[in-house]
Amino acid sequence: MTDIPHYDVAVIGYGPTGVTAANLLGQAGLKVVVVERNPDIYGRARAISTDEEVLRIWQQVGLADRLDRDMLPGGNVAFVDAAGEPIVEIAAVSHGSGHHPQQFIYQPALEKVLREGVNRFPDVEVLLEHECLRVLQDADGAELMLADLRADAFRRVRASYVIAADGGSSPTRAQLGIGYEGTTYAERWVVIDTKVLEEWPGHDRLRFHCNPSRPTVDCPTPLGHHRWEFPVRDDEDEKELVAEAAIRKVLADQGVTDTQVKILRAVVYSHHVRFADRWRVGRIFLAGDAAHAMPPWIGQGMSAGVRDVANLCWKLTAVLGGTLPESILDTYQQERLPHVREVTNRAVKVGKIITQRNPALAAVRNRFFRAVLRVPGTAEWLRDNRWIPDAFYPQGLLSTSKAVESGPIGWLIPQPWVLDEQGNRRRLDDVLGGRWTIVHLGAADSWPGWRTVCVPAVRLTRSGVPAPGTIADLDGSLMRWMRDRGVTALALRPDGVVYAAAGAAGSLAPPPPGMKPTCALELPEERETFA
Repeated sequence: MTDIPHYDVAVIGYGPTGVTAANLLGQAGLKVVVVERNPDIYGRARAISTDEEVLRIWQQVGLADRLDRDMLPGGNVAFVDAAGEPIVEIAAVSHGSGHHPQQFIYQPALEKVLREGVNRFPDVEVLLEHECLRVLQDADGAELMLADLRADAFRRVRASYVIAADGGSSPTRAQLGIGYEGTTYAERWVVIDTKVLEEWPGHDRLRFHCNPSRPTVDCPTPLGHHRWEFPVRDDEDEKELVAEAAIRKVLADQGVTDTQVKILRAVVYSHHVRFADRWRVGRIFLAGDAAHAMPPWIGQGMSAGVRDVANLCWKLTAVLGGTLPESILDTYQQERLPHVREVTNRAVKVGKIITQRNPALAAVRNRFFRAVLRVPGTAEWLRDNRWIPDAFYPQGLLSTSKAVESGPIGWLIPQPWVLDEQGNRRRLDDVLGGRWTIVHLGAADSWPGWRTVCVPAVRLTRSGVPAPGTIADLDGSLMRWMRDRGVTALALRPDGVVYAAAGAAGSLAPPPPGMKPTCALELPEERETFA
């Protein structure tokens, strides 16, 4: 055993979910090993969009602004009929997280930046061209048997915890005997990735062509790329559809000529709706596609995995640091699963609007939406109930057994630009530094229990005058958010989710049971960002 290297966390899989976990754990100073079968970044752009809350997660590790440079902000999402005329348009609006509400991405470029970010952390070891053959766990941790595919050799490593982010076909999930229930749709889809040579009208807009004879997704991606997706009809040979002649015909139907795009690749894939029965078995956790799969219609497959590890990694950090009991790890699936189910449900409903194949029903759909959208507020209702939901945990590591949607508990707070106590303009999360914090509007209080575990308190004002323990909410958005919910004090978790809240006449609930002192009363220094 003494010859086997030991890590705090082993991450299996180095896609967007795994590389985000490696950054978060490396930022926390943990000793991490990453195991990845492939020698390099996967060349095909699978995910094509993300959102402001995911950028906020990457902000935690100083990568958001660098990633943003390679992204394309999304505008209105248009659902159009067979003639290209709009049926529905949804305008993405900000949830207050301090980034653009929707961003189109080019996944290989995104993963390159995330991997470069991992290189900053000397305690994160990345083993490319290594395959995890077996994971065995005991009372002290887990042992991974690895195959070194370059040297045709075997090695063993141990870790206190394991994150399996090894994809929808997850060998780890299979080894643990965890069910992966749900549906794989019979209809197969062709995905065409191209390089833009000459721009055309509408090249920078996302459009869902709701054409019964050929539903098509027409999506811009940054860095000079564009994507189309369409289903394989029963009378078509999918092998023929990925040949260049067939692809050119599909693009011609979209009004795109040979001189405007270079075809990079075309592949065929299936849509899935699946959920793993359990996301935790002892010291092993499933994340991303290993835990769930959803159709791509609202662009949340990759983002869901990033959200998973953002929830899990701060809890692992707290447990490994001895500040919270291991029982909090049971709240990982409890918190994430309802949000994933809601996102998946919305994706399925949007997909049904797009892929209606019956011409008569499609005509009814078109007339219905055009009629109801004349009613004030209908477009906003569609956006709020069919597009990406806000981050909210109805239960989990909260001061109450169940959060109430009208109150602040369980919600991710907005992130305004603020002036810190030195007068520097920064985003709120960068000032709070991913720690438990009390944010309040009035005079300081003793907040029984919180001071004894060294949780700092920060007063929120609108004044820009620097003062110890005070930050200025420059646009007042967080102060309004609190006042709209009738609270003057919030106890925030490291992920910005409200653990407890109190009004002017109420008291703040005590810290989580078993919480130990963090011994860090001062506000953190400004963290280095990735240039």
